[in-house]
Amino acid sequence: MVNKTTISAPAGKPSDVERIKEESDFLRGTLKEVMLDRLSAGIPDDDNRLMKHHGSYLQDDRDLRNERQKQKLEPAYQFMLRVRMPGGVSKPEQWLVMDELADKYGNGTLKLTTRETFQMHGILKWNMKSTIQAIHNSMLDTIAACGDVNRNVMCTSNPYQSEVHTEVYEWSKKLSDDLLPRTRAYHEIWLDEEKVAGTPDVEEVEPMYGPLYLPRKFKIGIAVPPSNDIDVFSQDLGFIAIVEDDKLVGFNVTIGGGMGMSHGDKETYPQLGKVIGFITPEQMYDVAEKVITIQRDYGNRSERKNARFKYTVDRLGLETVVEELQNRLGWSLAEAKPFHFDSNGDRYGWVKGVKGRWHFTMFIEGGRVADFDNFKLKTALREIAKVHTGDFRLTSNQNLIIGNVTTQKKKQISELIEQYGLTDGKQFSALRRSSIACVALPTCGLAMAEAERYLPKLIDKIDEIIDENGLQEKEITIRMTGCPNGCARHALGEIAFIGKSPGKYNMYLGAAFDGSRLSKIYRENIGEEEILSELRVLLSRYAKERIDGEHFGDFVVRAGIVKAVTDGTNFHD
Repeated sequence: MVNKTTISAPAGKPSDVERIKEESDFLRGTLKEVMLDRLSAGIPDDDNRLMKHHGSYLQDDRDLRNERQKQKLEPAYQFMLRVRMPGGVSKPEQWLVMDELADKYGNGTLKLTTRETFQMHGILKWNMKSTIQAIHNSMLDTIAACGDVNRNVMCTSNPYQSEVHTEVYEWSKKLSDDLLPRTRAYHEIWLDEEKVAGTPDVEEVEPMYGPLYLPRKFKIGIAVPPSNDIDVFSQDLGFIAIVEDDKLVGFNVTIGGGMGMSHGDKETYPQLGKVIGFITPEQMYDVAEKVITIQRDYGNRSERKNARFKYTVDRLGLETVVEELQNRLGWSLAEAKPFHFDSNGDRYGWVKGVKGRWHFTMFIEGGRVADFDNFKLKTALREIAKVHTGDFRLTSNQNLIIGNVTTQKKKQISELIEQYGLTDGKQFSALRRSSIACVALPTCGLAMAEAERYLPKLIDKIDEIIDENGLQEKEITIRMTGCPNGCARHALGEIAFIGKSPGKYNMYLGAAFDGSRLSKIYRENIGEEEILSELRVLLSRYAKERIDGEHFGDFVVRAGIVKAVTDGTNFHD
């Protein structure tokens, strides 16, 4: 046991979101009533703030915004809906449900997110309840997929060590379930459960979150070395699996990671999580709960831009937070154990795992599952789901693993892969295979520039430079976001672009290939011509001057092109 330290939350008037949560009756608000109102396709802002906790955001199609304004029509409102799916594991039957719902109620596509789950766009207000009920009937849900709570728990999806992957996945699923909000609001609003809270003999409580929940969102990820595909250092709370003699013995714990920031505000920055010790698997929930309650009690509820746990850790000091954690636990964490990461990317193609099962990792650019003019991706995956008896694993790099394929089914699935031209990405450059982009325009209300729709076109032009320098098979992580919130974990891209305005981006360089070092600002507010000009020089130098086996991010730091960043507070400098 350690000595108790006196700490406190920042002073200041609570933000308006805190008022909304306080008045919401445990996240109910007036959602049940406003979702029945057909006079508008939108909902009031207070209810939209609550809607996040139910897994959804109200958006509008920004491609249509100006034209609708001219016609004096309200924006083309629609809802984005995100599924809670710990570890990204989906059964074929669930895939088929999501595929059908995308066509029936959405915009006909599915987005595979960087947090290993499904996201649907284009759902109209009057179809939301039917959509959520259908998802629920498939044994999935959207509870806490967004909002000021713990969100979808990630875990390593690539089966480098399949012996422990199933065990790690089960821990991620248990953690996700155990950390759910206890309010019955979701079940009452969407699943027609009768409200029992408020009756004389029933008092509703949130034993861990409390009536105000957390100051901001909270993210947890579990990595299985040597793969850091979930970017464990980007998580508010990370667990690094320690395997000895092919057995899972426990986890190193990291705290205080996070990717979001605001342009021009040095009080906001991405940050790497710090390793604070080792625990056994059975101690995982106790640690997670106590870390969350520390953020609940001491996080910033006045300034949402400084409300993430990383700022709580930086403000209080790492040692103070660890001391408080151990006081709440009643025991001390053990010393962290050695570990090693090779990369934060995916491993493509067929891989044979334990028990004779096969896994096929396919490249899906931008994570967008759709039927394109000459590439019927959505149809192909539907046909595979109809015959597949294993599972689908959505990766944190927006790709897909057709997992646990039996030897008998491998031939049939391989034939479908060939018939529809599905790919492990080997015909593309390694740069393209290492790319991630957030949704951005036209649906994200925060986007300042394009990302998903633009990055593939930009890579077309960068690939010409790649080819000129013989770097086609050299993996370089490249990431693009339409705003600084970090949904594509831009700060961990060896080359990264953050949208500043239409067609303009801040360019960052120098993150580590294994996700252990942040990128750093290199050029501000530049367009495509300047981006290509800069990369032509940089990639040429890299091809000529790199040391054998040296990754691009390491090269630009070693060559003095940018300084190494391990502390997010100098990310902007």
